[in-house]
Amino acid sequence: MDPLLLIPLLTAPFIGSFIGTLAVRLPQGKPVLWGRSACDHCGTVLRPAELVPILSWAALRGRCRHCRARIGWIHPVTEVAALLLAVWAILAVPAPLAPATAVFGWGLLAVALIDLRHFIIPNPLTITLALLGLLVAYLWEPPSLADHAIGALVGYALLRLVGLAYRLLRGRSGLGEGDARLLAAIGSWVGWQGLPTVVLYASAAGLIHATMARLGGQEIRGTSRLPFGPHLCLGAWLVWLYGPLMPG
Repeated sequence: MDPLLLIPLLTAPFIGSFIGTLAVRLPQGKPVLWGRSACDHCGTVLRPAELVPILSWAALRGRCRHCRARIGWIHPVTEVAALLLAVWAILAVPAPLAPATAVFGWGLLAVALIDLRHFIIPNPLTITLALLGLLVAYLWEPPSLADHAIGALVGYALLRLVGLAYRLLRGRSGLGEGDARLLAAIGSWVGWQGLPTVVLYASAAGLIHATMARLGGQEIRGTSRLPFGPHLCLGAWLVWLYGPLMPG
């Protein structure tokens, strides 16, 4: 195996652990980078042996060693998800592009998780993703940089216009500005050519989500809040890996 591919594989569980912490702390305004890891229930600072991704959670059987409260599912799930995204990236793209692809996947995972839990898409995440997308385009295929920059502008303008039109017609917000910034970040990765397919996949995923929620007994109305960010993230991931749908 190319030694370059070991980087995303080895770091993935730790990145996933960070994403889980990010999803919990960032919307609450708590420190993420410099805060000590502690039990969410009793506040006990965790020891290094309790911070080993996946293994620590399994060894503790999902409970805090002090208060015995259940450790949130978000931590082991994001650790496994980050590892799976790294493996998927390695299998789907050329080796030199795999680390950047894994980073893109991890960023999408963080955005999707936060939007799913809190109905917000933090600006720092989308701005960082947008800048990384342009950087990857410049390093990987410099002539395509203009297409990716246009993709960022078109992505933002598209959902902003849809959101404004919805507000004018319905008198309330339908798409938040965070969704527009997210599609801008996605456009910086997939280029303007990939945006229609991203929106198509996201719309189909959103429809499936709403249908399954309704079949599960959840009441779905025109005023119901359903996060669109996770569906945009899914569409972005698929288009980045496999390209946009083309006529014929």
